[in-house]
Amino acid sequence: MTDEDRNGSSGAALIGAERNPYTTGAGEPCEVTIPVESPIAIETNGIAYAVMMATPLDIEDFVTGFLMAEGLAQVGEVGEVAVHRVESGEWGEGYVARVNLPEARLGPVLERARRRVGDSSCGICGIEGVEAALRPLPRLPTAPPVRPEAIRLALGSLREKQELGRRTSATHAAAFCTAEGTVTLVREDVGRHNALDKLVGAMARSGIDPAQGFIVVTSRCSYELVEKTVRAGCPLLVAISAPTDLAVRRARASGLNLAVLARDDTMLWIGAEETDSSKR
Repeated sequence: MTDEDRNGSSGAALIGAERNPYTTGAGEPCEVTIPVESPIAIETNGIAYAVMMATPLDIEDFVTGFLMAEGLAQVGEVGEVAVHRVESGEWGEGYVARVNLPEARLGPVLERARRRVGDSSCGICGIEGVEAALRPLPRLPTAPPVRPEAIRLALGSLREKQELGRRTSATHAAAFCTAEGTVTLVREDVGRHNALDKLVGAMARSGIDPAQGFIVVTSRCSYELVEKTVRAGCPLLVAISAPTDLAVRRARASGLNLAVLARDDTMLWIGAEETDSSKR
């Protein structure tokens, strides 16, 4: 592991965790390399257009491709991309990417900026700046621990309940589980954010208390999913894939426990409170 990886400048970061084979007691301390996730604000001709969450590598390429994919520019119409680093206190840094497009493209840019059309990509297009993307989260109250075996039980049960996923092999699921590992509610969607939004809404409409169990998502553990779980008031988020560095830091600052890379035989436990191994 290089110094660049340790501080995240290579696009990766190193965190401490515990490898747990679904047994009680402390797991085996380990170090895990996870991707860096940062807000990148895109401004076209001085107009704030969107803030996207991305790994801060090859930002110029990302901005060019994003504008072309959005239909805002064609090949050769994207000018020089000026990238500026923005410090954001304890959350590290974000970036502002400024670029000019031909005058003929400003009409669509202004209209899209006004409408802020939502989509299923990994972005937060309604937010206009880096600071807004990293706004403070509430602190969750301390909750009783969930038995590791309950997490494994929930993971096995969820596969059977993903009806749309079985038919399409193209959707994500988010599930609420009791502290004993019983899956009580499942929602599916082509987008992982949408699936969790649906679940939180269904819980609210059904009068389910999120503090009495945990949430499982069939995706990587991104910062957006951490925020949605915290704001819902749930103390534990389980994800079948890895987290980003920002997701871990936001979770710890909010008192949210994470169980990630949760598979049949083992999971990585990242507690809300940093252990000695977490601080290495």
